[in-house]
Amino acid sequence: MNRISLLLLTVFSGANVYSQVSRISGFDPAAVQTQLSIENTFDKTLSAENIGKTIQTLSSNPHHLGSPGGKAVAEHILNAFQSYGWDASLNVYKVLFPTPKTRVLEMIAPSTYKAMLRELPFKEDVTSGQPGQLPPYNVWSADGDVTAPLVFVNYGLPSDYEMLGRMGISVKGKIVIAKYGRSWRGIKPKLAQEHGALGCIIYSDPADDGYAAGDVYPKGAFKNEYGVQRGSVMDMPVYPGDPITPGIGATENAKRIDHSEAANLLKIPVLPIGYHDAEPLLRSLSGRVVPSGWQGGLPFTYHVGDGNTRVHLKLAFNWDIVPCYNVVATIRGSVFPDEWILRGNHHDAWVNGANDPISGQAALLEEAKAMGALLKTGWRPKRTIVYCAWDGEEPALLGSTEYVEDHIKELQEKAVVYINSDGNGRGFLNAGGSHAFQTMINEVADGITDPQTNVSVLKRALARNTMNAAGAAVKRGALAKKEMDLSALGSGSDYSPFLQHAGVPSLSLEYGGEDGGGEYHTIYDSYDDYKRFKDPGFFYGVVLAKTIGHTVMRLADADILPFRFSHLYAAIDSYAQQVVSLINDMRETTMVEQKISDQGLYQLATDTAKHLLPDTPKAAVPFIDFSPLQNALMELHITTDSLDAMLQQTLFLQKDAVATVNKLLYTAEQQLLLPDGLPRRPWYKHSIYAPGFYTGYGVKTLPKIREAIEQRNWPEAQQGVKDVADAVNRINSRLQEILTYRR
Repeated sequence: MNRISLLLLTVFSGANVYSQVSRISGFDPAAVQTQLSIENTFDKTLSAENIGKTIQTLSSNPHHLGSPGGKAVAEHILNAFQSYGWDASLNVYKVLFPTPKTRVLEMIAPSTYKAMLRELPFKEDVTSGQPGQLPPYNVWSADGDVTAPLVFVNYGLPSDYEMLGRMGISVKGKIVIAKYGRSWRGIKPKLAQEHGALGCIIYSDPADDGYAAGDVYPKGAFKNEYGVQRGSVMDMPVYPGDPITPGIGATENAKRIDHSEAANLLKIPVLPIGYHDAEPLLRSLSGRVVPSGWQGGLPFTYHVGDGNTRVHLKLAFNWDIVPCYNVVATIRGSVFPDEWILRGNHHDAWVNGANDPISGQAALLEEAKAMGALLKTGWRPKRTIVYCAWDGEEPALLGSTEYVEDHIKELQEKAVVYINSDGNGRGFLNAGGSHAFQTMINEVADGITDPQTNVSVLKRALARNTMNAAGAAVKRGALAKKEMDLSALGSGSDYSPFLQHAGVPSLSLEYGGEDGGGEYHTIYDSYDDYKRFKDPGFFYGVVLAKTIGHTVMRLADADILPFRFSHLYAAIDSYAQQVVSLINDMRETTMVEQKISDQGLYQLATDTAKHLLPDTPKAAVPFIDFSPLQNALMELHITTDSLDAMLQQTLFLQKDAVATVNKLLYTAEQQLLLPDGLPRRPWYKHSIYAPGFYTGYGVKTLPKIREAIEQRNWPEAQQGVKDVADAVNRINSRLQEILTYRR
């Protein structure tokens, strides 16, 4: 059947289903029914059963980066794409990937205990006892052999070290033990190292994702005493990717530095353990009782440690160069072949990875299968669609970062969007990314039905937001909202190099929130766990495939790309208001705390038995001139309002201007890149979004301003205002160019 016949057939067969929908952003109204009918045909090809089989197949063996299982998974994905009719190939890099050869943790005083450092298999989980599993470890730990007193540092956050300082406790020359949670894991050893610690142990406390949260695996979804969260402790807020090829693709002949020279690698040994191994260590600690809020879930009173508990930590690694197998598959566009819609999900796992990442990868392959079926009917997208299965995401976003660094000029010329997913589960739509896509994502979400409640996934997400709102006034505002806000992206998945290094507009989409996460990065992230606790029936795999599939196809076939920059303006303006409030609050707090200190009130109000030192008074906070940014935002507001009104009229352009305007739209976000990047980490160039220097995955918006204020670096904050204002002025000028094409 040719394409015209198909479209006529699907228009009439889908007319009743979609008669209530009058427009999709970027499409001429006359084309809306056709597009929705194509999406309906796409949806009918999706199969929950097939997604379940894909998850079972791809998670049947361990498949970490550099392993035989990893290569087998990449080849399976490659063959699947080719069988669906895509043009697919392997894209291979050579990257550094250390694996453990020695792991020793033992308490030598006041009693002895040798940590088992392994996870036990269970009969309920058929893959939990397989050979070839990477043992529990933190990749990018330094080699080391240290013996020292143990100190408990709570979650190992900056505020925890401030409290230790008030207690008169130093971690210099000691080994620290920190809970997982409240920050990305790599921040914990980073701060420990900065405070002079010789080593770092990270454990999962049962109060967070163990028996205090619910029944533990295999009875329930939460972490049992043997479960250990593997993971990277690279300082990725400095730069991700192969640490020995910074800023360039890790090709066969790339210039490499020694890993000892890499600015994002630690100098101290780091090891993760479960709470089975953590309990005897923590129980042995004596000295000061932990401050309020530090007590965990183990059945004894936690202490900070007084030097009597000593531990021996010995780690050594194989620092090998291994192949990193990306799979890249393409459907060439029929009208705009040099405009690319990229969609990706990684395929490597720490062990079997049924949830992380195979649940997202299975949805991606189901989308590819459905688009392949459409190709056989004569459908072909206007723009080129590129699907990517990344390797090496778990250690350091290796596959995606090396690809972006290797192809950055071409991506900045051709990439319209990068759409990411990772793990997926039962629950709510979580959507983040470039704010100019907010209208489009809400339109997509409004047209997809949640399988548990039979309302749209948009309506369900809005309901959650209302229920989670704090206070009557905030709840009232949430009740009135008809549109879901996109969250800002920090780091932790493969969108990071596209958005924050190359300036490619990006989205991250997944479902979850009703699936306990105790299996994360353990041997228990398995098919048996997934089908019981994560997405029984694999229905949310289908919902993810619909959500991203519709998004991809609308972007691929839109007449005018559906960017709405008024949402971007609103987001930046809100972030600007936040940093103004931040410094004003900091100024007021500093003044009040100085008066408290001057009057000796800390000493009078503090329990003398706790022997807490007062907070150190801080220097007065000066006034920062925010007017350059505020003036730039005022101009951007005027431009984006005019542009959005213009873009709502899909027939406003002559045909010869469409390609020019579309390119101006999708390259606009590149104007927000800082030419010299962020201070002390120039790889990160986006002026609006970055992972926090001391939060890791967590986003810092307007990072050059916000983090300078938080660090009380006032000259840098003032320079940040100027640089962000310049970036806003650049994107404003780019958007004003589009207005000149108004007919």
